[in-house]
Amino acid sequence: MIKFASIFPFLAWFRLTTKETIKADFIAGLTGAIIVLPQSVAFATIAGLPPEYGLYTAMVVPIIAAFFGSSFHLVSGPTTAISIVVFAAISKHAIPGSEEFIAMALTLTFLAGVYQLVFGLAKFGMLVNFVSHNVVIGFTAGAALLIASSQVPYILGIEVVKGENFVDTWSALFSGLGEINLYLLVVGLSTLASSILVKLYKPQLPNLLIGMFVGGFIAFYLSNFTQTIETVGVMPAYLPPLSTPDFSLNALKSLAPEAFAIALLGLIEASSIGRSIATKSNQKIDPSQEFVGQGASNIVASFFSSYASSGSFTRSGVNYEAGARTPLSAILAALFLMLIVFLVAPLIAYLPFAAMASVILVVSYNLIDFKHIKKTFSYSGSESVIFSATFLATLLLELEFAIYLGVLLSLMLFIAKTSTPEIHTLAFGSPANEEPRKLQSIRKSPLTQCPQLKIIRIDMSIYFGSINHIQKQISRIIDNQRIRHILIVASGVNFIDLAGMEGLLVEDKRLKKLNGSLYFVAVKSSVLEFMGKAHFVDEIGEDNFFEIKEDAINNIYDRLDRDKCAKCQALIFRECQ
Repeated sequence: MIKFASIFPFLAWFRLTTKETIKADFIAGLTGAIIVLPQSVAFATIAGLPPEYGLYTAMVVPIIAAFFGSSFHLVSGPTTAISIVVFAAISKHAIPGSEEFIAMALTLTFLAGVYQLVFGLAKFGMLVNFVSHNVVIGFTAGAALLIASSQVPYILGIEVVKGENFVDTWSALFSGLGEINLYLLVVGLSTLASSILVKLYKPQLPNLLIGMFVGGFIAFYLSNFTQTIETVGVMPAYLPPLSTPDFSLNALKSLAPEAFAIALLGLIEASSIGRSIATKSNQKIDPSQEFVGQGASNIVASFFSSYASSGSFTRSGVNYEAGARTPLSAILAALFLMLIVFLVAPLIAYLPFAAMASVILVVSYNLIDFKHIKKTFSYSGSESVIFSATFLATLLLELEFAIYLGVLLSLMLFIAKTSTPEIHTLAFGSPANEEPRKLQSIRKSPLTQCPQLKIIRIDMSIYFGSINHIQKQISRIIDNQRIRHILIVASGVNFIDLAGMEGLLVEDKRLKKLNGSLYFVAVKSSVLEFMGKAHFVDEIGEDNFFEIKEDAINNIYDRLDRDKCAKCQALIFRECQ
């Protein structure tokens, strides 16, 4: 069963279902279905697809992702970030909304799913941990502004060429301020105001749905005075029809780079959301399994008239807050949405584009994590750079490039941090006759140190990227402080490679020529075992490795220069008394 459960995760969580969990998932699923209805229509519009494709995606994707993912609360489906990347990727090749555009969207979805599935099967889930969360925050904030900018023309009634960049869009808007359609503006502002007011005073109600209803009602009334209010039109009220992506070589080659960017963004987005909710629910999730779930859902979706998707922060958060207990809630949400569509599809035909655009503005605003951005700029300069670079690249450059840039900067930051590990000089913070005696960093307070023995702690792995920095620090101790004995507290070293050991051997040989040596204490068993296999312990000397600091100091003390000890007034160690 364990083997099958690893391949089919639903076998594990399905056994956990009870009457209580099904009831909780039922309520959470119904809540999610109501929320996703206006969102999915809006997301499809952002992606340049007919509105029904957003509904199809919200019906198909959550079911497959729930079956093959690992998170109990993550709900997948159409998202704003993915939608805008889809639009940006395909609008270069086809007219938005056209048959060619739709076919390419399906192909893009299939390719993104293949990438994600391969990453999942290859167990690449851990790689997401090396991507700063500020990449997602920066990209999402930039995408939110792009989305909002693309919807303003629908509210003002100003003609703007689709697919224009951020600067050109706003330039066109300012140029056309004299052509504002007041009827559309009234519809848009009424939708916006009602959505915000419901959110503020009745947050338990579906504010976006109510906002759309208000905007639609006002548009219906104003249609007696003008013919300029465009509506969505008739939407098909049936289940997602079968579809076939374009598998021609030209289509695959032209969309492969964009598909990779979408796959990467989707994985980062889903993993971040899954981990965020898991910290609240105390659930352990498998990032690689989430990759499999996202990949499988996109592959299947491409054959059921659905486009690329990922984990939805809004729906996942609502799902958790509504009391969901298992992935069954996401499946029920999709099934409820199918039922709702049959009932309300005729009404959606009367929905004005101006009202939908206003709803998208609300969604866009909610995408920007102002609290996290403020904290980032207050406490971390390097993370601020990553956020700013990703944000500006999203606004001004190709979206897929913005994603790559953010990921690249994250990796550079990680490499920079790991290649310059913290090396603390330690000393005893209490007199020699007190018990217990603890070593502490001299950064906290100026403590007296032994003039012959330097005690340092390395708080990072020792590998090819960090050994140069470590060697420089050890060399400074040898050359500037004239110290021949160095004790390394290795409790913070989780890993050491051959390059790291070779670098330490170089410094040890320098010290031994000066009648000193390197010593190690509190080395983790796995690290010590590897050191032994690589003959590092033999070359340094087995008697230079200790389990506890008392034994280390006692042994090293016997190797110190007795003449210097006789003149020393510091009397640091118990052995000095």
